Amino acid sequence: MAFGETLAELRRQKDLTQQELAERLYVTRQAVSRWETGETTPGIDMMKLLAIALDVPVTRLLEMPGSCCNSCGMILADQAERGHEADGSISDAYCVWCYDEGRFLQEVDMESMIEDCAPRMVEHGGFSLDEAVSLLGAVLPHLDRWRVAGMKS
Repeated sequence: MAFGETLAELRRQKDLTQQELAERLYVTRQAVSRWETGETTPGIDMMKLLAIALDVPVTRLLEMPGSCCNSCGMILADQAERGHEADGSISDAYCVWCYDEGRFLQEVDMESMIEDCAPRMVEHGGFSLDEAVSLLGAVLPHLDRWRVAGMKS
């Protein structure tokens, strides 16, 4: 589902008008309308505010593909990019750069993961460094590796 459709659906589920959502975000109703019709897309910082206003994880708003690494968030478009489980089978959850033989390749905290991945997003994804850091900071806490780590602490 496209971002605009997702936004409109979530707004309606919360029984909010475009005007009411706009007021919560300190934007115009027209801005909300343009997001919902796909005319424009808000930046990552506004996405984070939308997620708060709609009480959903930011990953629910993003057009995340069905398959991404549950450690670094990288899109897993090809089987060769997937890690392997201890039995040699292909992992459904993690990329080859984060996971192999049923274990993570590096003991790393989330902040270090962001510092490692953000420059690659700049190089390959067309993001500014600030946008990449902000996006990773919003997405990683919702991925399996970090949710499980967060539950342990």
